Amino acid sequence: MLEFLSAANDVVNTTKAVQQAISSIQDQWNEKSIHTLVIHATIGHQLKELLSEAKRLCPDSKIVGCTCAGVIGYNKVYESMRALSIMAISTDIPNELVISHSHNILGKNSFKASKEMARNLKSMNSDINMLMLLVPGMDIAADQVLQGIESEFGESIPIFGGSASDNMKSILSYQFLDEQVFEHTALLIGFADKTLDVHMGVHHGSIPLGDGFTVTKSEGNHVFEIENKPAWQFLMDELNLAHETHPGPCIPIAGLGEYLDSTLHEEYNNKHILRVITKVNPDYSFYLPVNCPTGTRLFLTQRNEDLIFSGLELLTSRMKQEVKDKEIVAVFHTDCAARGRALFDIINKEEIIQNMQDLVRGDSPVPWLGMYGYGEFAQLGNRNRFHNYTSSLYLLTRKQEFKI
Repeated sequence: MLEFLSAANDVVNTTKAVQQAISSIQDQWNEKSIHTLVIHATIGHQLKELLSEAKRLCPDSKIVGCTCAGVIGYNKVYESMRALSIMAISTDIPNELVISHSHNILGKNSFKASKEMARNLKSMNSDINMLMLLVPGMDIAADQVLQGIESEFGESIPIFGGSASDNMKSILSYQFLDEQVFEHTALLIGFADKTLDVHMGVHHGSIPLGDGFTVTKSEGNHVFEIENKPAWQFLMDELNLAHETHPGPCIPIAGLGEYLDSTLHEEYNNKHILRVITKVNPDYSFYLPVNCPTGTRLFLTQRNEDLIFSGLELLTSRMKQEVKDKEIVAVFHTDCAARGRALFDIINKEEIIQNMQDLVRGDSPVPWLGMYGYGEFAQLGNRNRFHNYTSSLYLLTRKQEFKI
């Protein structure tokens, strides 16, 4: 049976930050061993030092995680250049939690690489009932990653997680596996605890602008032309920005909407699913995080404060009903980096987080691991999907008959 504890801080010294976080967990668990540490850290931390110290303190533990633009713990948001959040997981059952990875995963090989990663994980334990997925933040076809995993586990397997990020510069994101740091590695964590269920909620707060435009040349997730013009040049002209503008600063304002099937509009509280651009080539082509066939209709979108808050209320209200009277043992949480610091002076992000965490208010804190990333994995219409610009929540609950 899996058990969880979390800790977060913004201690500047990397070694001390790790020591403080792990010490607070060990103090609560006394002699209980930590099987796995899931770590989110902002880009300013000395990553190899971070992992080395975590391994020194927990030599028998597995370590997995990624960089992000900020971390979200229970009752606190940290967006400094050196912030850290850890979810510790304990188990006494062999292979109740297993980890697989895929190095050098890119848009072109996303399906094949993720299928192999999933096959390796399944060989470790065929009873996995939910998956956490962490992927690089740039140049990956996340929809193909999901399809590759589902080709091994089936479409019904719940998949949650997100894509790594940096400090909104859109230059490099990093992934962690034990004491190693990678740039283009996908990580898949398998939970094989039959006592647990996962409940997911996802929402963005953007609305489309104008009549949209058509992708006229693309290959996979690589978009070359929009309306027969170089893709990035076209978008920058639409936004009245210079063609040489880097995608990083554009992330909060250049979200692209793609029309959703009408059967999903009510559940999503929106008619469009959003896509973010994190990499642009010298020829002004760019990469979307999912495949984008020629002929796809895209829309520039704009955040709407009323929709952000009203949608969040609908989301939390629905999830409260789902988990009513159930024991919430842990919360994993991926929020779009553009909903963090990039919304400062526009949206009160602390209020957003507080509203979400009202789901789990009680006599004691609920273990909570959240990050500001470049994308989010969450189910919609009972299917695993990749999202951008959302708040995505994953509540792990203990089935009544197995309550501790």
